[in-house]
Amino acid sequence: MKIATEPIGSIPRPVELVQAITSSSQSQDLEALYDKAVMDTLKEFERTGSLIITDGEQTKSSFATYPLDGAVNIAPEGMRIDFADGHFRQLPLLTKGPFRYSKYAVQYLKYAQERTSLPIKQAVISASALSLIYPPEGIEGYSQEAFIADLVNECEKDIRQCLEQGAAKVQMDFTEGRLSLKLDPSGGVLQQFINLNNQVFNRFSDAYRERLGVHVCPGGDHDSTHSADVDYTAFLPALFDLNVGNFYLQLASESDKKKVLKTVKEYLKPYQKVFIGVTDVNSPKVETKEEVMERILEAAEFIPVGQLGTTDDCGFSPFCDDVSTTREIAFAKIKARVEGTKLAEEKLSQVH
Repeated sequence: MKIATEPIGSIPRPVELVQAITSSSQSQDLEALYDKAVMDTLKEFERTGSLIITDGEQTKSSFATYPLDGAVNIAPEGMRIDFADGHFRQLPLLTKGPFRYSKYAVQYLKYAQERTSLPIKQAVISASALSLIYPPEGIEGYSQEAFIADLVNECEKDIRQCLEQGAAKVQMDFTEGRLSLKLDPSGGVLQQFINLNNQVFNRFSDAYRERLGVHVCPGGDHDSTHSADVDYTAFLPALFDLNVGNFYLQLASESDKKKVLKTVKEYLKPYQKVFIGVTDVNSPKVETKEEVMERILEAAEFIPVGQLGTTDDCGFSPFCDDVSTTREIAFAKIKARVEGTKLAEEKLSQVH
């Protein structure tokens, strides 16, 4: 009885790389540091026993804004996202059309594939997140409808290129999903997000959708969150309306895991698979493999084992300047997840 286990995406960058990125002079050779960071990340992933890995997003500025890197038609001071510890992140604003990606995720995928023989999972940003860069007052000569049409086309292209390049999985990051209920408790914005992302997913075949997934969490940045105070069970029913085969759910850091698992059981569709978070990326404590096993066994009481997988609660460092977690802790947690999942497999095989 096999239980799949996968990472979310980001791994903390080496300190020397972070210092070079954040330095005003940037006199160091960034390309050499990027290459070294990716190579080291792939090797460390292999040492954990992971069967599917990522490049750790070592060369992304952030999980959310990589398509805008180098774009000339964006400006600062877009939507502000506040975190519980008082810090914030801010999206850029689109200044003129048409909207096109400046970078596509396939370039990160190819780079990693050339440096490892293990299957690579590629994270991409959601259409719903990028929809927030369109200014509320509009853009003269470029309607919101025209922007959305371009956005859906670009998001589809981002995903399709990765699938055709042979990504083992393509995961859409949808961290703004739970946040939307904080901004609009009626659920109207959330439903708009679901509909927009499904415009993208519905363009893919059933075979491709089996390799597509969505990751959700209450945010994870500098060991803080932006929407952990939003009732998870108010968000999950709409989430499972997304037309994909895989869902990667933060769970280890939830205070009432059974309540969440009951909701998952109620709304999970027969063709969908749930990867539950078994490591808390915002905690410095490294879980033991036995603790991971117990979390999986608890989940198996609610979710059919054939539809159950494991993951980390979130990426460990979604933004390039986040040094709140060390690489050593991140990989120790990943190894615990991999080994704990194997223990759970053995236990469940004995039962069944």
